[in-house]
Order: sequence, then structure tokens, then C-alpha cells
Amino acid sequence: MAEPDGTGGTPPAYFVADGDVLIPDPVAQGPWGPTISGHVVGGILARAVERAGGGDDLQPARLTVDLLRPTAIAPLEVRTTVQREGRRIRLVDAELVQDDDVVSRASAVFLRRGDHPDGEVWGSPTVMPPIPDDSAVSTDEMPFVLWAFGSDSDSGTLGGTGVEWEQAGLRKFAWVRELRPLITGDPMTPFVRAALAGDVTSALTHWGTGGLRYINADFTMTLSRLPDGPYIGLAADGHHGSDGVASGSATLFDQHGPIGHSIAIALGQPPGAFRPPGRLGLK
Repeated sequence: MAEPDGTGGTPPAYFVADGDVLIPDPVAQGPWGPTISGHVVGGILARAVERAGGGDDLQPARLTVDLLRPTAIAPLEVRTTVQREGRRIRLVDAELVQDDDVVSRASAVFLRRGDHPDGEVWGSPTVMPPIPDDSAVSTDEMPFVLWAFGSDSDSGTLGGTGVEWEQAGLRKFAWVRELRPLITGDPMTPFVRAALAGDVTSALTHWGTGGLRYINADFTMTLSRLPDGPYIGLAADGHHGSDGVASGSATLFDQHGPIGHSIAIALGQPPGAFRPPGRLGLK
């Protein structure tokens, strides 16, 4: 269901569909120049693989998005291929195409749900900060809600990445909620919501005392179950970097607890390359 825009109407979607072509709204622009945001690209590719490979009691268990080149704010098409059709597993690929060039691609694994094994398995305990009250936030301020938290904060800061995430030695957290549809007239699924939030892994894990100095080349999201509700949480698990290459990982949450993991690799960028539009609300 689309979120209200504060005026009683439905906010503009990131895209409008014209047959098989998707036409982006300017709100789809990301923070690395006049190109479509990686989080929106991930959402479009997730929608494509889910439509091609979901259903039949299959759980979307893994999504990998490769951001091959900048995606212009221009019409695009998505192509999907089912690579394997098995009794308990289905593999689907998708490509995002502009002017006959593949600008991004994704691969996904769907696994059939069944009886859960007995016993307990070790896992690292993590407690997310409480979901904040953002009922007053509207699409006039930002296209999606991002609350940033440091490990010494229970309240968080709306868009406060420079406040909460530039402190060294603190574990970082985020709650993300989409405010607008991905495509006009197309309800957003829980899997797509998770994929839109999965791209935040890079900023969450790679943001340091010098700001965000890494641009991600990909992200991978794994899920044990689909999220319940509009909020997707991320808890940073670690960052490792050397010679301008970085790897960061996070645990994914919904309102009930952990749902999976995510990882993003990234390349170092010069100072000032990260230029989020004011409407993104990143401080």
C-alpha cells in the first residue's frame, strides 16, 4: 500500500510503467550524481526476479545486485531468465537495460519452504534500537525514511548519518521505511521492501569519521523469511578496508527480530564525491 504524502494523496512513485519500459521520476536520483539510486535499482531488480521466480511456497532466500555502471535517469527495461527449475530450488537472473546496454544485473535463489529441523544453532545476539515514531515525516522531506543510530543512542536521528555514523568505535544501526511506491499502481511486496533497504548496507558499514568515502559496486541480501511490516532494520556487523577496497556486512531485521544478512563491497572515493540531494535528508 502506498504511503500518504501528507496532503491526502499518493506520492509520486520512483517509476511509471509504459508497457515494458520503466520511466524514472526525478525522485529516483541517488547521492552519487545525476543517476538512479542504487537502492532503487535493487528494488526494480528484486521485483523482476520475484515476479519470474516467486510463488509455489518458494522463499526468496538470496539476492545479489551488481551495479555495473551508472544508471541514467532515463527509460529502462528489465529482462529476466529462469536459470534453474528444481524441486526445491529455483534460480533467476535479471538485467536492467538502457540503450541496449546492461547497466545492472541481479541473481536470485528461491528455496521451497518445509519442515524446520529440531535443535538450536549458535547465532550472535543483537538487539536493535526501538522503531522510532516517524508518523510526522512526509514525502515533502525525503523519498524514504532513514533513522540512524549509534550504539550509545536509543532515540536515533532522522537522516542523521553524519551525527550517529561518524563516531569511531560504535556499532551502527538503521531503520528504513519506504514512503512511496516503486512503480505507479504496483503494490510493493515485502521482498522488494527488503531489497530497497539492502543497499543501505554500504552506507551503514562504510561510513566513518571522514564521512562516506566508498561507493558500493554490489550488495547481497540473504533472507530466512520475509519481513513483516514496513520497517527494515540493519545492524552493522563489521567493516574491513585496504587499498581503497572495502567490505561491510550487516544483520537484517523486521519488527519481530532478525530475518537475514547483507554484505556490500565498495571502492574508495575522493572527498566530496558523495553529494546527497537535500531531499534525501542525510545530515
